[in-house]
Amino acid sequence: IDIQIAYRQTNNYTDRTLFFNTTIQAWTLIQITMYRTRTLTTPRGVCTCARAVVNAGDSKATVFVMGYTQPRKFSTTTSRALKQFFPAPDAPSIRTTEAAWPHPIYTKEQMESVVIAHRQAKTWSDWTALAAIRTMRWGLDLATGYKHDKAVASGKKSAKNATQKHVMTARKYMIRNVFLESVAGVPGMVAGMLRHLHSMRRMKRDNGWIETLLEESYNERMHLLTFLKMAEPGPFMKFMVLAAQGVFFNAMFVAYLVSPRTAHRFVGYLEEEAVLTYTREIADLDAGRLPEWENLVAPDIAIKYWHMPEGHRTMRDLLMYIRADESKHREVNHTLGNLDQKEDPNPFVSEYKDKTVPHPGKGLQHPKPTGWERAEVM
Repeated sequence: IDIQIAYRQTNNYTDRTLFFNTTIQAWTLIQITMYRTRTLTTPRGVCTCARAVVNAGDSKATVFVMGYTQPRKFSTTTSRALKQFFPAPDAPSIRTTEAAWPHPIYTKEQMESVVIAHRQAKTWSDWTALAAIRTMRWGLDLATGYKHDKAVASGKKSAKNATQKHVMTARKYMIRNVFLESVAGVPGMVAGMLRHLHSMRRMKRDNGWIETLLEESYNERMHLLTFLKMAEPGPFMKFMVLAAQGVFFNAMFVAYLVSPRTAHRFVGYLEEEAVLTYTREIADLDAGRLPEWENLVAPDIAIKYWHMPEGHRTMRDLLMYIRADESKHREVNHTLGNLDQKEDPNPFVSEYKDKTVPHPGKGLQHPKPTGWERAEVM
C-alpha cells in the first residue's frame, strides 16, 4: 500500500528532516500494528497509522492513499523466516537453474474445461484402491474440518451451487493444500524408484514409465514450493508432514511391490479428490467467500514454472494451473492402471503413427478424465 505524506512547505532542511522522520515513524507503526495483530494491514489501517503519527507531530502534513501494491505477494511470514525454505545458493557464477522438466503450456480454454470426474470401480483392485482413498479422505476431512457436497463429488452438481456444509476459510484451505502437496509427491517418486531398480534387475528397458512418474512427483513438489511461498507451516504441521511422509512412503512402497496396478488406481482416485478440492476453492473464490485471495498475485516461482502470462497471475489463475496439473495426473494414473505393468510402453511419451486420431500426451489437448483404455492406446 503506497501512502504519501505531503507538506505545504518543504523548502528548508528542517521541514525535509521532519518529513523523513514522519515517514519512518508511520512505517514503523504500521509494522508494529501488523506484528501485534498477526494480520496483514488494510488500506484504512495504513491511513489511520499515518494520520496518528502526523497528528502527533506536525500539523502541516496531510496523508492520502496513492495506490495499492503487493511487493511481497501473500505471506504472513517474515522475509528472514522465508529464507529457511529457499536459501540463496552460494554460486555467484551461476545466473539461473532451469527446471528439469519444463512445464507444458496450458491455454485458458483447456484449464476451464477441466471437470470433476469419477472412474467407476470394476475389479477387486479398483475397489481396494477406492476404499483406501475414501478412508484416507475421511480422516483428512475430519482433521481439517472440510466436508463437500456429495452431489458435487459425483459430478451431478456444479461446485458453484454446492451446499456449504463446513465453511472453509483461506487459512484452512492453505493448511490443507500444504499438507496434501507435501505427500502428493510421494507416489510418483516411489513408483519411479521401484521401476528404475526393476529395470536394472531385469536388464530391460522400462519403456518410458520412469520419466513420467518422476516428472509427476516433481510437479507435485512445485505445487508445495509455491504454497510455501504464501504461508509458512508451524511446528505441528511440520511434524504431521514428517509423520505422514513416513507412513505414506512405506505404504506405497509395499503396495507397489504387491500390485502396481492397484497403486496407480489409488493415485488416480487420489487425483480425483484433488480436482474436487481445487474446484471448490475456485468456486468459493468466485463467490466471494475468500476475500483474502481476491487480489493476491502468484509468487515468482509459479510465474516462471507455469509461464503465466501478463494479466493472468492472480490466485485464481494459480489454482486453475494446479487443478489442471491434478487432472492430468488423474488421467495418467488411471491410464497406467489399465496397461500391462511389465510390457506395455508409456503412451504419454510415445509417438503414434496416425496423428489424425486423438492420443495421450503431456498437455491437455485430448483430455480423458477417467483414463485411456488399453485398446485405445495400444
